[in-house]
Amino acid sequence: MEIISNPTPGEIKWAAKALIDGHLVAFPTETVYGLGADASNEKAVSRIYSVKERPTGHPLIVHISSIKQLESWAKEMPDYAIQLAKEFWPGPMTLILKKSALAKDFITGGQDTVGLRVPAHPVAQELLAAFERFGGSGIAAPSANRFGAVSATSSDDVIDEIGNLLLSDDVVIDGGRTPVGIESTIVDCTRKRPLILRPGSVTPSMIQEVKEIYLGTEKMKSTVRASGSMKTHYSPNARVYLVGKVLHGDGFIALSKVPTPKGSIRLAAPNTIEEFANILYQAFRAADKRKIRRVRVVPPKGSGLALAIRDRLNKAAQSE
Repeated sequence: MEIISNPTPGEIKWAAKALIDGHLVAFPTETVYGLGADASNEKAVSRIYSVKERPTGHPLIVHISSIKQLESWAKEMPDYAIQLAKEFWPGPMTLILKKSALAKDFITGGQDTVGLRVPAHPVAQELLAAFERFGGSGIAAPSANRFGAVSATSSDDVIDEIGNLLLSDDVVIDGGRTPVGIESTIVDCTRKRPLILRPGSVTPSMIQEVKEIYLGTEKMKSTVRASGSMKTHYSPNARVYLVGKVLHGDGFIALSKVPTPKGSIRLAAPNTIEEFANILYQAFRAADKRKIRRVRVVPPKGSGLALAIRDRLNKAAQSE
C-alpha cells in the first residue's frame, strides 16, 4: 500500500493509472473517504466487496467527473434529474437512475438502476480527470471502511479500518479531513417525483427550492436498494444509545449548549449542526480507541442537516 500526502499532479496521475491497472485507491470526497476501483473492471470491483466484507447484492455508487458523463451510465433520465445534477453537482448528492449498458450487475447489485455522483473535493476531481485521460469512465467508490461500520473521514481512519487488507500496489491519498463528514444525499430519480432515500447535506428544502421540482413523500415507497439503506449501519464498536440514563464512564455527544452529565466522558461538543455532522464519526472512533463500551448521544433537533444526522444516529443505535 502506497500513501500519498498533499498529492502533486504527477502523483494523482500515478494513482489514476493504478485504478486503470485494476488496483484500489482510497481518496477523499467532500463527504467521506471512498474506496475506489475502475467501475468497468469486475475483478477490481470484487476486491472492494472483499475488503469491505460488503454483501454483493448491495450496489455501489459510481463517481463521475461531470454531468457530461451522465449519458454514458444512465438512460431514460427525467428532466428533474438533469435539473438536480445542474444545481447540485459537483456536490454531495447521488442520483439513482435507470442504468445504461455500461453499468453492469457487479456495480448495481443486479438492479436496473445505478447511483451516480460528481464529487466536489478537489482531489477527487483531479483523480477523476486523470482517470478519464487514461480512458476510464467512472470510479466505483463506497466509503473506505468495513461494511456497516463508521465511515472514514480521514486517511488515518482508512488505514486503521482496512489498511491491513490493501495490497502493495493499492494507494491511499491523504487529502485531509473531509469537510462535510457524513455521506451524500441519495435521491431516487426513477419515478415521476424525486424521492430521498438517504438524507444528507443537500436537504429537502434545498431540493424543493429548485424550480418546478416537487419531492415525493414517504408514502411513495421505493424498491431501490441503495447505500446506507440497511436498518443497521454507521456503527462503532461501542453500543450507541440515543440519550437515556447516562452512566459513569459512558461516552457523551451533544451540542455544546447541553451540559456534560457527571461521570461521563465528553467525546464531542459541537457548536453548530454542521460541526455536529463533521465531528460525529470522529467522536465514534475516539470512543472505540478509548475502549468506551457505551456512547450516549443527544440527537440534534430540527430539519435539514439535523435530519441526516438523526438518520445516521438511529442506524448506529440499532447495532447489537
